[in-house]
Amino acid sequence: MTDLTLEAPALALRVQRQPRRWRVGTWVALGFLIFVVLAALFPQWFAHSDPLRIVPREAFHAPSWAYWFGTDQSGRDIFSRVIYGSRQSLFIGVAATFIAMSIAIVLGLLGGLGGPRTDRAVGWFLEILFAFPSLVLALLFVAIFGSGIGPLIVATGIGAAPGYARMVRGQVLAVRNAGYIEAARALGHPPLRIIRRQLLPNAMRPLIVTLTMGVGQAIVWASALSFLGLGAKPPAPEWGTMLSMGRDFVANAWWLTFFPGLFIVLTTLSTTVAGRYLQQRLEGRLT
Repeated sequence: MTDLTLEAPALALRVQRQPRRWRVGTWVALGFLIFVVLAALFPQWFAHSDPLRIVPREAFHAPSWAYWFGTDQSGRDIFSRVIYGSRQSLFIGVAATFIAMSIAIVLGLLGGLGGPRTDRAVGWFLEILFAFPSLVLALLFVAIFGSGIGPLIVATGIGAAPGYARMVRGQVLAVRNAGYIEAARALGHPPLRIIRRQLLPNAMRPLIVTLTMGVGQAIVWASALSFLGLGAKPPAPEWGTMLSMGRDFVANAWWLTFFPGLFIVLTTLSTTVAGRYLQQRLEGRLT
């Protein structure tokens, strides 16, 4: 008679070692994200017309074989504008996330390593920032310093920074007393070297997933500001600006806002799926 108690651990080990297959949704999301990145880097591969070219006689053409996404009120090709707009929108998302994380690292290190008084001061400062919703904080910045791509990126980054700072502070507090940090101190390594080579890499590793998802969230916030007229100036082929330009024609020309909005939603969903997949890879749940 077979001893089931001996076979169970071996069976569980074999099941655990079996590689998980990617789901179709993951493949589609990653494929779309790769498409957006390629469109941002090489828009001429996908669109062959000038996104700013005005053809008044072709205005308000519905989607067709000639114009896949239709044309706007000035006869500009919506498909070309969406493809070329991926460069600005993706750049805004990545740059804003970089600014947010840069601010968060400074505040997180000050709070996690600066002693009780500094930690309390950083905590109070973050509480003040959290009192303002992120979008309202970005709106306040843009209202003070003006509209445009530059202020839009900085405003979006500042709006996202408090959340990242709290996460960085928590990771620093969790890592600063780890065994390898104590060993580096015992060996006489300088504090800056310990922070650069030991503390920061280990504290930031769990936040890689958050950063990936944050790019999509930054694109949404930046598009919201552009929709309010505080982002890229028309007729720039930026997704939020395209939404703003088409909102007066939603009833008669739905495609003016549908396709830019669709790309915003799909890009955000794709970055979320990519972040979750990356998390599973880092945790060793996928092989």
